[in-house]
This record gives sequence, C-alpha cells and structure tokens, in this order.
Amino acid sequence: MKKILLFLILGFLMISSAFGRQSQVKEPTLEEKIGQMLMIGFKGFEVSDTSHIVRDIQEYNLGGVVLFDYDVPTGKAERNIESPDQVKLLISQLNDLSETPLFIAVDQEGGRVARLKESRGFKPNVSAQYLGEINNADSTRLYAEIMAEQLQDLGFNVNFAPVVDLNINPENPVIGRVERSFSPDPEVVVNQTSIFLEEFSEHHILGVLKHFPGHGSAWNDSHVGMADVTETWQKSELEPYRQLIEKDYNFAVMTAHVFNENLDPEWPATLSQKVQTEILREELGFDGVLFSDDMQMEAIRSFYGLKTSLEHAINAGVDVVVFGNNSVYQPDIVPRAVQIIKEQVEKNNIPIERIDESYRKIMELKKKLNI
Repeated sequence: MKKILLFLILGFLMISSAFGRQSQVKEPTLEEKIGQMLMIGFKGFEVSDTSHIVRDIQEYNLGGVVLFDYDVPTGKAERNIESPDQVKLLISQLNDLSETPLFIAVDQEGGRVARLKESRGFKPNVSAQYLGEINNADSTRLYAEIMAEQLQDLGFNVNFAPVVDLNINPENPVIGRVERSFSPDPEVVVNQTSIFLEEFSEHHILGVLKHFPGHGSAWNDSHVGMADVTETWQKSELEPYRQLIEKDYNFAVMTAHVFNENLDPEWPATLSQKVQTEILREELGFDGVLFSDDMQMEAIRSFYGLKTSLEHAINAGVDVVVFGNNSVYQPDIVPRAVQIIKEQVEKNNIPIERIDESYRKIMELKKKLNI
C-alpha cells in the first residue's frame, strides 16, 4: 500500500512540475511579435558589440537579416561578404545572438545578381536567362544543386530567388537587360523555377518568388523611382505564381514596388490590399509568408512616409517587412519601425489580428525549415 501511495505522490509531483513548466512559457509581447516581422541589413564582416544588429536581435526580437556584398551608400564592395569562411562565421555569430531562430537571407539569383561571387571563393553560377534559353532540366538542376548546397553549408536559410518575372520587356533595366528572367514564356519560367524550388527544399532553403504581381514589363527601375506598369503589364505575369501555388511547393513570395492603375488606382503593389490579399491570397490561393521588397527603395521611400508605408504594407498582407539598409543606411530603423507599428495597432489602424496572423505564419515556417 505504501508503494502504491508513493507512486501516486511521485506521479502527482511530475504532472504538477510539467504543468508548471508549461505555464511558465511566456506569451510573446506585441513588440516581440512585431520584431519577428522585420528583416534588416547592416554593415560589418563580423558581429561587434557596438553594432546595432546586436541590439536589434537581443532587444527587439528581430526576425531576420539580409546580407550583401556591396555597400551602395559608400560605393564600396565592403559590406558583409568577403569569403566563404568569413560568411559562415558571421552567420554563426548572428544565430548565437538570438533565442528565436533567424531568417538569414541573401539575393543569390545567379549571373549579375549574385552576392556570393566566384571571385571571392564562392561556387560558380549562371544567369536565369542563360538557363532559360538552353532550357535543359539537367543543366538547371546541376546549377540549382550547387547553389542550394553552398547556401546550406554557409548557414543561409532564405534565398530571394528565383525571379519569376516574365521577360516581356528585354530592355527593362532591372530585369531583362541584366538577364534575371528565365523567359517571356510562363511555361519555361515554371519549369525552371520548379527545379530550383525542389533543390532548395532538399537543402532546407526557402526560395522566395519575386516580384509579385510582375516587374518584367516595366521600363524603369523601382530602386530609383516608381515603376508604372499600367500600360505594359499583362495578366500572363500571374501565371507562374498560379501554377507554382498549385504545385504546392514550399516557397515565399516577394512584392513588387510597381504601380498598376488597372489593379489598384491608388497604391503600388507592395502597399495594395487589392493586389496582395485579393489577387495573391484569395484569387491565386497563396497562404505562405509574404516578404516586401526593400522598403527603403526610392519607389516607396520618396513617395510615402515610413508610417504610411508600414501601415499599408502590413494591411495589404505583407508578413515580413524588409529594410535592406543598402539604399540609405538607417541604424535606428528597427526601433523606429517597431514603435510605429505598435502605435498603429494601438490606434486600430492595423488590426491586432494581422500581427498575430503574420507572427503565426513566420513561426510555423521557421519550424518547417527546421532552423
């Protein structure tokens, strides 16, 4: 009888202890949820205690960072990427700062847009246009596998690629002219992209399709001004997204800073609920994580204030707001953004449900990526 009583007491104590541990799991604050919705760039080949990135991760629960090889404000190839060993160490240092897994992102498309360059000891790559023109599945898989393996080995888990913009305007200064599009043919784009997404998934890399709802027909560069595609955009530019969503690959989507009066007469795509929720979410059925394009690009920064752009981007459906800190450099962008978003939630200009929805999507994706 005494043994039975002892077992019962021990069992009760174990259950009580487990319940106590569960009750101690703290619900994240509003500020911590907002922090997960931000991704920023910073300067430095290594983490130093004086860098704002330390503060942003440890005090604001920053959700992600993006690394660059070239620093635009200074015009020097001195930013975050110097060599494979250095990048691997930097990413390890960043991860050590955070209790919550970080998105570690890079723009490694291949060709002209490759932050990991062969001249610095990284593996060779080719442009999307090159692969689309030869349109050979084996060749594409070879380069996709090389890219995915390298990204995984270095510690990245997000790649802002592949580009699924159709090459409608070959003279487009930021797509066609720099060989970032696989093809003007949606079928070629889908086939090429599918191979990259398969290899990325195999290596726990999140591919991010860009730029929704299509940047391939533009005549100007959204880095330096608003790209108006009202007269040039074609509905076929949605086709890669439609088909890839139906294939049920694991990927995210990035918005485009383009204005199309026929889709939304007031707001550019990144800030448009009509584009990001009604078309991408509801019409096409995308339920994954949506990244903004860099919010410091001229197309957004010069036309809209920070408060307006944050409010409308989040309400449009953006889950992760990206500040590359590489058009302008703003070391205080994270505390400013967190404060603005918090105030907009408190004023009911951004529903708390939008924050909770984005936070849930982000955390579920990080778990799915096994990071």
